[in-house]
Amino acid sequence: MTSLSNSLAATDIATALHPYTDARMLEEKGPMIIARGDGIHVWDQAGKQYIEGLAGLWSVALGFGEQRLVEAATRQMRELPFYHTFAAKAHEPSIRLSEKLVEITPDPMTRVFYTNSGSEANDTVVKMVWYYNNARGLPQKKKFLARTKGYHGVTVAAASLTGLPNNHRDFDLPAIPVIHLTCPHFYRFGGPGETEAEFTARLLAELEAVIEREGADTIAAFIGEPLMGAGGVMVPPAGYWQGVEAICRKHDILLVADEVITGFGRTGQRFGCETFGFTPDIMSLSKQITSSYMPLAAVMFSEAIYDVIADNSHKIGTFGHGYTASGHPVATAVALENLKIMEERDLFGAAARLGPRLQDGLRGFAGHPLVGEVRGIGLIAGVELVADKGSRASFAPAGKVTAQAALFGQDEGLIFRAIGETLALCPPLIVTESDIDEIVARMGRALDRTLDWVRAEGLKAA
Repeated sequence: MTSLSNSLAATDIATALHPYTDARMLEEKGPMIIARGDGIHVWDQAGKQYIEGLAGLWSVALGFGEQRLVEAATRQMRELPFYHTFAAKAHEPSIRLSEKLVEITPDPMTRVFYTNSGSEANDTVVKMVWYYNNARGLPQKKKFLARTKGYHGVTVAAASLTGLPNNHRDFDLPAIPVIHLTCPHFYRFGGPGETEAEFTARLLAELEAVIEREGADTIAAFIGEPLMGAGGVMVPPAGYWQGVEAICRKHDILLVADEVITGFGRTGQRFGCETFGFTPDIMSLSKQITSSYMPLAAVMFSEAIYDVIADNSHKIGTFGHGYTASGHPVATAVALENLKIMEERDLFGAAARLGPRLQDGLRGFAGHPLVGEVRGIGLIAGVELVADKGSRASFAPAGKVTAQAALFGQDEGLIFRAIGETLALCPPLIVTESDIDEIVARMGRALDRTLDWVRAEGLKAA
């Protein structure tokens, strides 16, 4: 490690608290410092090259170093580096982006509200839905339905919707009225002898039962990722979303699609709700909207919801919600150029074309002694590790083996994410067939090294 790297690492250890990190472990081992990126690759401070197999955080669709995005940001910085959208103010980049988002999102999306992150978008969804129901004279209609292992962000409201224990533990969450339903992952939560169709029917029956128990007049919305990302890349069973939508429609419950990870081509169509065949009332968008070159997120919603909110804002005199950087001109200018490039290069269709190569390549590991399930769709996938393939038992302690696998992956020049017992991959949409083959090859070497390590450590099932 160079003296510069040592200096930076020491400064980081001395000054920063990292998200999703064991702070004491960081103090002991130090950070991995990324110095630059180009295409699908990044380099650390020591000059080692890696394939960024998670697209940063599920988000760098165009890869690193896309000069057109740099130029779009620079142009906008020179012309109008900042202006807000409060108090009836506007600027061209946000107006043009709103027009574009309404054009490319499915019906009935006609309106946009901007935030800076997916967490803020989902926090806004909660407030917007409450505001909407109060305006309709339904003040009791406040509860949200979400799923265990779902991920919706880290603000107080968004983290409450999230169904992961470590997002709640010692944060005093959930802090809003939310009910978490069974995770729709057949491999892990299907019952003994249960078929996938029976599993779907059981989940839908659970939804109906919860609505009956709580009272439909108290439930405001159902929120879910079309495909669950940060909980472990879990694909819903057949018929699940169609059943959820039908039940929500029957009971006047809004359906919210959290498309923060699945939006903008990741699953093989523009949006995950299109891939899985359902129509939401509200969508949360972020990450690939700018390829994460600038922080930006958007809440899309229907004209029917807008009309109620607009009338109530007129009654009160304002819609009392927003962020300093809502619709930031540089972020929205970058998003416009990002979407233009994605259309020019047909990256909305990239996952449909290249996804089968990634999925088939990874499914080649199904017979590996450590692999319980390989799952995914398009250019997002998960490889779940198990201690015993027959019983599907995980290793003890939880997360130890996948964390080591991620380190072996880095040693092989591939960055992926260990999520519980799952290794997650989500490469930039600009990957080529040869890139995918190399990702699969490096993953295979990491798995083999992990197997050798597991045997040397004598690790057993939980």
